[in-house]
Amino acid sequence: MPRTFTPKVVTANALLEGDVVYLTEDDRWTRNLSEAELITDEAIAEVRLLDASRRQSEIVGAYLVDMVAGDNGPEPTHFREDFRRTGPSNYFHGKQVEDLSRT
Repeated sequence: MPRTFTPKVVTANALLEGDVVYLTEDDRWTRNLSEAELITDEAIAEVRLLDASRRQSEIVGAYLVDMVAGDNGPEPTHFREDFRRTGPSNYFHGKQVEDLSRT
C-alpha cells in the first residue's frame, strides 16, 4: 500500500553563509520558516524540489522535509528539522542569541 503524502517544505543551506533556508511560494529563499511554502501536493513538491536543486549558485543540498501547518506557518514534525532551524546547539551564538534577545 502506498504511503500517504504529508505536507512538505523545500529546504537547503545557503551556499555562501551555510544558513538553513526555505523556499517561499514566490521562489525566494528565506531564513524564516514561517515564510516557507507548505506544499500539500506530491507532484508539485517534486517539481519545486527539482527547480530548487537547479539553483546551485544560491544553495546546496536541497531536499523535502515533512511539516505541518501551524499558527505561524509550517512547523517541523521531526526534531532534526527543529534543531536545524535554530543552529548549532553547543553554545549560544548566531540565531540562538537573536532568539534570546526577543524574549
